[in-house]
Amino acid sequence: MERRVVVTGLGAITPIGNNIEDFWNGIKENKNGIDKITAFDTSDHKVKIAAEVKNYVAEDYFDKKEAKRIDRFSQFAIVAAREAMKDSKITAENTNMDYVGTIISSGIGGLQTIENGNKNLIEKGPNMVSPMYIPMSIANMAAGNVAIDLKLKGEVSAVVTACASGTHSIGDAFIKIKYGFEDVIFTGGAESSITPTGVAGFANIKALTQTEDVNRASIPFDKERNGFVMGEGAGVIVLEELEHAKKRGAKIYAEIVGYGATADAYHITSPVPTGEGAAKAMIRAMNMANISPEQITYINAHGTSTPLNDSCETKAIKLALGEASKNVMVSSTKGNTGHLLGAAGGVEAIVCIKAIQDDFVPPTINYKEKDEECDLDIVPNVGRNTKVEYAMSNSLGFGGHNASIIFKKFID
Repeated sequence: MERRVVVTGLGAITPIGNNIEDFWNGIKENKNGIDKITAFDTSDHKVKIAAEVKNYVAEDYFDKKEAKRIDRFSQFAIVAAREAMKDSKITAENTNMDYVGTIISSGIGGLQTIENGNKNLIEKGPNMVSPMYIPMSIANMAAGNVAIDLKLKGEVSAVVTACASGTHSIGDAFIKIKYGFEDVIFTGGAESSITPTGVAGFANIKALTQTEDVNRASIPFDKERNGFVMGEGAGVIVLEELEHAKKRGAKIYAEIVGYGATADAYHITSPVPTGEGAAKAMIRAMNMANISPEQITYINAHGTSTPLNDSCETKAIKLALGEASKNVMVSSTKGNTGHLLGAAGGVEAIVCIKAIQDDFVPPTINYKEKDEECDLDIVPNVGRNTKVEYAMSNSLGFGGHNASIIFKKFID
């Protein structure tokens, strides 16, 4: 028996706000979270800017011992998940925690821990590599630490599919609940890779912009785009079986109704030029939701601000939606947050959910130069107050990973 799945809690920590309210207000106010990198000295680096989480002090959320034993990406996941749990009002009294799962992803994991461990190995020898090196660095520990922190005893796992990780996690969580494996799942993504090797690695494959103008750095679909801006943070949502949510009187933000995942099977970093892989993921999501392309109001695009991604995603949307692509509103909020890699899908799912709740489509900010290859309605610079019935979120990852999820306005 297929069950309906709804969203009952939200949590986020992002470059434009360290909780849901501040994040969403930042989106509505066209806030730009990109600035000079403060995490390390960029003197020898080609890239000088990123979208860091601001005013974050680990000891505000963890005691000193915990803060030292949990990598920053896992800390972000816990912070977002705690907010989502508080928002959902799930407790051990109203929910059987044996059927509350955790599927939270990271594209890279504890990169700062990896760098520190490697430095100690080279400079001080193998005996000086921390015994916490492995537990802090492995990518599954965002999910593991959240489950431990919140005492969630259902399935705990982490999908690692580069920049599609967060969306794949939400899709997998949706399927698990839909077909009766769990009643509730905390799901999304977390990332913190603004480190010397993280920035240098992406810079050296020419994925990052080298501009220092923060207002012309992350410019999705703009003709002058020349690379993405690294971001960090976490987005976690609570998915719940409808009857379970109703029984405990939960607030329902939206319903999740569609999920599609495909492979380009083309190249390790480049999307297939026709956009067909991403298009098939969108079509699968619409088929599962049992809706037509004309019913999609808004698409939160992967929209990274790289030349290939944005043109290929435009083609993909046209392939998937056909004539309806001329009317659908498409925006990328990576102009606000930068690209959160494995956390992008979690944060951008929240954008779709809030868009449905508030009937507001966020803009693609800092847009100036029209690109004939990116000729969809990208909601340039100014958001729109309009009814949002169905919203789709796309994520595309290195390795040819494509994922699309669809949320709808909840009607009992």
